[in-house]
Formats: sequence, C-alpha cells, structure tokens
Amino acid sequence: MTSKPTSFPVREAPRPKPKRVYKAVSVDEKDGRFRVLLDGRPVLTPLRKAVDMPNRALADAVAAEWDAQDPVIEPEKMPLTRLVSTALDGVGPGRDGYIDELMKYVDADLLCYRAAHPAVLKERQRKIWQPVLDWLEATHGVAFTVAEGLMPVRQPAKTVTALRSALAALDDAHLTALQACAAITNSLALSLALTQGRVTAAEAFAAAMLDESYQMEQWGEDQEALDRRSLIEADLLAVGSYLSLLKQT
Repeated sequence: MTSKPTSFPVREAPRPKPKRVYKAVSVDEKDGRFRVLLDGRPVLTPLRKAVDMPNRALADAVAAEWDAQDPVIEPEKMPLTRLVSTALDGVGPGRDGYIDELMKYVDADLLCYRAAHPAVLKERQRKIWQPVLDWLEATHGVAFTVAEGLMPVRQPAKTVTALRSALAALDDAHLTALQACAAITNSLALSLALTQGRVTAAEAFAAAMLDESYQMEQWGEDQEALDRRSLIEADLLAVGSYLSLLKQT
C-alpha cells in the first residue's frame, strides 16, 4: 500500500512594496479642509476617499510621512496616515459598529484587575491606575468595579450605559484614536483618559505596561519583550501625536 505524498502549504512570497513615483508632496486647503497632494493629486484612503483633515498641522505631519517614503512606500511607517484613513473609511461610516466592538472591553478592562500580592505591585497599581478610574467616575459617571485576581468581573449596567455614552460623545477623529489605544492597552478607561488629555501617551504606556515592567525588575530583561515594548510605545506615541495635532488650529 503506497502512502500519499505529504502536502505542505505553499507560502506566498511577500509582495514587493510599491516604489515612490511621485516627486513633490504638498498641502492644499479648500473650504477649511486640508489635503495632502502627491504631484498635485490628492492622497486617497484604501476606499478611495480623499484624505481630508481638519487643520494644517495634521496635514503637514501626514505630508511629512509621505515625503519620508523613499525609495519605497511603507504604510507601517505612516501611523498618522493610517489613523486619518481609519477615521474616514471605518469609524465615520461605521460608528455604531466600532462602539459595539469597543464595549467588549468593558468586563476585561486592564485597570480593573489588581494583584493580591506582592504589596509593592499592589500599591503601584493603586497609585497609577486608580486615579484614572477616579477621573472617569467624576467626569463621566463611569464607576468601574475593581477586583483582585483573574476571575471575571461583570460591570454594573449603569457603568456600561455611562461608558457607551462617553464613547458616543466623541467625534470620529477622537473615537479613532480611542479604538487604536484600546487595541494596544486593553483598557477603555486608559484609552478615554488619553483621548481626553487626562494622561499623556507616555503615561498611558507606563500604565499599560506596569505589570510587565514589574516582572522585568524581578526577573531581568528579555530582548524579545523589549522589542515588543518598543513597538507598543511607538504605537501609543503615534496616537498621542495624532491627538496633539488635532488640537492645533
């Protein structure tokens, strides 16, 4: 009896990155909106929408990302462009769906799960995380239930309702920033605090990585973990930059 030859999945070769073919990058203003132009043609989102922005500061920063692409275009190195495109293609036309997805973080918010021990870590979490939750309750009426350990916590219906209202009150640009932060930090509380200026991007990073930082202090650093932290920090700083640019006139 002959056995069938073993089949292996065929790996596709990575697609080559598109080369830069444009020469000039500029910013154009029309009716109070700003666009980045490549050789006079507007940059488009993946869904072929013109990348319109509310102020020149953000448009200039996006233009700088495009001008830095040489000799190939690397989308992963253009975080501001990605955020603006997400706001236009995804969040704008699909707000309710984005909010529904964000609300799935409610019962798993990082800041609500505290260590029972050691005392040093427990105190560090209280000192860094609790002020964010206190601010959230005072500002938005969102009172999160906090527990020790990993057992799931079901947040009260009143908390869920108040949190959804806080998310719904954000404009498309800020909701985009919040969903990007939530995907990185696993915390709606921390993401709302960053989006509304309660914490900086650097503070959000420190809070999100608090447990991991403590473990590194105890057991030493690992290069793979350090590389991962660098990527997370860069992503959060990009969100912070995006938020800062939105505030400029």
